[in-house]
Amino acid sequence: MAVNDQEAVEWSEWSPALAVEVQFITILVSDSTAVCPDCHALQHKYCSAELWTALPICLQSILNKGLHVLFEHAVGYSLYHVTEFEDVGQMMPQVEAAVKDCGKFLKAVKLVAFRAFESAAESLENVNKISEGKMSDVLEAFLASNKFDTLGVADPTLGQNVKDVFSCNVLHTGIVPEIICGIRLFLPRYITGLTLCAMKQAELGLGHAYSRSKVKFNVNRVDNMIIQSIAINDQMDKDINTFAMRMREWYSYHFPELSRIVDNHYQYARVLKVIERKESLMDDSKLPELVQIVQDENKAEEIINAARMSMGTDINDADMANILMFAERVISLTSFRRNMTGYLSNTMNNVAPNLGAVVGDQVAARLISHAGSLTNLAKMPASTVQILGAEKALFRALKTRSNTPKYGLLYHASFIGKAASSDKGRISRFLANKCSIASRIDCFSESLSTKFGENLRQQVEDRLKFYESGDIPRKNLEVMADAQREHDAFTASEKKTKKRKRDDNLVCHGENGHDETLNGTPEEPQLKKKKKKKKKPEEDANQTLACVEELHRENDETSETPAKKKKKKKKQRESI
Repeated sequence: MAVNDQEAVEWSEWSPALAVEVQFITILVSDSTAVCPDCHALQHKYCSAELWTALPICLQSILNKGLHVLFEHAVGYSLYHVTEFEDVGQMMPQVEAAVKDCGKFLKAVKLVAFRAFESAAESLENVNKISEGKMSDVLEAFLASNKFDTLGVADPTLGQNVKDVFSCNVLHTGIVPEIICGIRLFLPRYITGLTLCAMKQAELGLGHAYSRSKVKFNVNRVDNMIIQSIAINDQMDKDINTFAMRMREWYSYHFPELSRIVDNHYQYARVLKVIERKESLMDDSKLPELVQIVQDENKAEEIINAARMSMGTDINDADMANILMFAERVISLTSFRRNMTGYLSNTMNNVAPNLGAVVGDQVAARLISHAGSLTNLAKMPASTVQILGAEKALFRALKTRSNTPKYGLLYHASFIGKAASSDKGRISRFLANKCSIASRIDCFSESLSTKFGENLRQQVEDRLKFYESGDIPRKNLEVMADAQREHDAFTASEKKTKKRKRDDNLVCHGENGHDETLNGTPEEPQLKKKKKKKKKPEEDANQTLACVEELHRENDETSETPAKKKKKKKKQRESI
């Protein structure tokens, strides 16, 4: 295959023989190169003249000038030049053993430059940039101060940014991971003054700081509390059901008919505390309390009549005391469960109000918990959200080649129950689409409101009507435009109310400090305070001089008034 010296042939255009020969080429062995007879460039001894000419320009530059590797660490950035390294059989045990040999590795990989971080804050800032695949100013300046044609990096996203800025060849596969592994292993041998203990301490400190920075979000929008609260609610439901069944079974030895009359566990425990012993219901003295608990007079009378004709056995005082304590525990757990429901609703309103408005707080919290976080849920496509929670059924259907599930956690939404059996799959797919949109709005929007969620919920209801009656719903573009206008109006009103409250607080603080009269009665509050205009320094100087002159005049007048009074008194005495 004849190829010109200045042209580079794509890998797909190579002949099979050349492709096989390229796979077994040994790269970057400095002591095994020769001069190409055609272009007088460095040529590898295992590479023929025809193959050398057909190599891409990037590989020719690697063979000519070598490979540089960037290594990021908690102590700083370092750049290394690879002088000797074999790419043939790089995954073989012999090569891995050579990487672990300190003497061979230090000869093959040389330190070119090192830039230490000045503080822990700078180290954290740089590692945050690297985790996002971006270059910091420190890294860009460090790479700009060194010359290289081919750079090996660990992160392909970071490598793409380096390639765009410096217009160089970037590698992140092949021998690069092995070299980075060796550099990490022998880093204290390259940097003078860096001990293994200090390196471990720097890594540990940076790891803790990085973890803290990742969880330090807005305290009002932390979805971890949603995950914990919904898990507590599920556990509380199981525990309350278990305790209530044990309480019913225990108290049924004394009053078995009560378990049939009162179905609610919370009401049963409260009725048990009121009744205690069934003999106390022989009269109607406890009828008002029972009516207040069960909210039904007929049911309360039925309880009293059943107690008078009960077939239960007597129970001693110690057993009754334990039953009452257990009933009190069931009541407290049920009250705590209700408080947790209110807490979950408030948290969902702060974190994901639109998603909660579409499917309800309970289902929305379960979706976030199953996805791991609100961000993970926002990144999922609607098809994944639709079957979220039905993974076992999905893989079983794929294995047996049967029908895949139509819904997972979304089955508990009210829309699935309202839809007809033939429309459940379609409405589930449509609802998953709206949930995906709502989760992305909640995750990436700076100002939150329920306007988008309310409009998305209305779209689902309109789609249900369309399946039932055929009424064509509004287009999504029109609905989103209306939702955006409502959201903008809501945020503007919220800003005005916050500003008004801030002004009222300032006025109240001013009144508490200065508006008390001599009699102790406060004066009428001033609604607005005029802002003082900034005066020029010349006007301030003139004003201070005028104030000083006025003070002197007042002092003169006060000094003259007693003298005048004395003269008047003398004249009066002389006249007398």
